[in-house]
Amino acid sequence: MTTLLAARSVSKTYRLGRVDVPVLRGVSVTVAPGEWVAILGASGSGKSTLLHLLGGLDRPDRPERPAKANGRGERHEALDDGQILFEGRSLQHMSQAELDRYRNVSVGFVFQFYHLLPELNVVENAALGAMIRHGRLGYMRRATECRDRARSLLELFGLGQRLRHRPAELSGGERQRVAIARALMNEPAVLLADEPTGNLDRATGAAIIDVIASFRETSKQTIVMVTHDIAVAERADRVLELRDGRVVEAK
Repeated sequence: MTTLLAARSVSKTYRLGRVDVPVLRGVSVTVAPGEWVAILGASGSGKSTLLHLLGGLDRPDRPERPAKANGRGERHEALDDGQILFEGRSLQHMSQAELDRYRNVSVGFVFQFYHLLPELNVVENAALGAMIRHGRLGYMRRATECRDRARSLLELFGLGQRLRHRPAELSGGERQRVAIARALMNEPAVLLADEPTGNLDRATGAAIIDVIASFRETSKQTIVMVTHDIAVAERADRVLELRDGRVVEAK
């Protein structure tokens, strides 16, 4: 199976005052192109931390393990241990510019809270990723193309009548649809969704998952979604469960 995105024995510990708090403890995950992987777990299990590592928003701990001897008696560590790999390349080995491009172009983020800019309308919010990608002058040259794509995504997600509205004029479900359109604006290889229904009632949340599933059906979009909702997780191709910072079950 071809691997698009992978975590190889990654760990993450945060320092709170004098106390080290381990969040992830040697987690390994692989995601194939076009696959929808759900990461299920209770609050505090490390789901969001893992998603942030996969998206390059944070870095895993450097592995601290004894070096192993190879066939010639030389000591070495497993090259991929403690690494996040995209298309076989470690995020930790990317330059800052390359990492910025990865976060802006190769992955798209959807969070529990929408993080829309209140002064921008729906189309402008959806097009933000393109503005960042191309810069001010580059975006001005591509403005028509970018706005057309933003409108197309928004109409696909049922917001054709809301294009000139601002976030304060939208329902929670509508705001999340705008956030999904924004995440898909640059045609990312991977959509990373962190509890996308966690701030919505069950019916609205189910409608959001329907939107994502419908888009994925036609686009073959690769998705990694973290959730605590079993019903949401079961919509995915594969479910991984995190418990106390470890993958304890996969199906």
